[in-house]
Amino acid sequence: MQKITSFTIDHIKLQPGVYVSRKDPVGDSLITTFDIRMTSPNEEPVMNTAEVHTIEHLGATFLRNHPDFGSKTIYFGPMGCRTGFYLLLAGNYTSRDIVPLMTEMFTFIRDYHDEVPGASPKDCGNYLDMNLSMANYLANRFLTEVLTDIKEDRLVYSE
Repeated sequence: MQKITSFTIDHIKLQPGVYVSRKDPVGDSLITTFDIRMTSPNEEPVMNTAEVHTIEHLGATFLRNHPDFGSKTIYFGPMGCRTGFYLLLAGNYTSRDIVPLMTEMFTFIRDYHDEVPGASPKDCGNYLDMNLSMANYLANRFLTEVLTDIKEDRLVYSE
């Protein structure tokens, strides 16, 4: 069986960043999939499920309510390895194009201190598995260590 695209990226060299993972035609449209890599794979601890779950709820809520990208957001959710998230947007984008959006989103997550949207038994299948303070911390870390003055090597996969 042929490896899927995401398994062809060298995860030993991969560092936190915002990467275009793939671009797929769907009818007359294009879907851009982004790899929002928050931790260095196989080098540092992965994120725990509670903070990943919280970032997922806050990120998806932020994106789907965004005035410019709400209608273009197809999906935002965690990677199974718990080192980051996938963001699927309708349209043809580069990583650099969404750095302002990611900066807005992670600022929102960093500064969010209210009840997590959808964190109730009626709205979520695992609503108790949330950790807002760690989500705030990780969002701040990603903002300061990656998004602020992001360099090209954190926007394009290395060869």
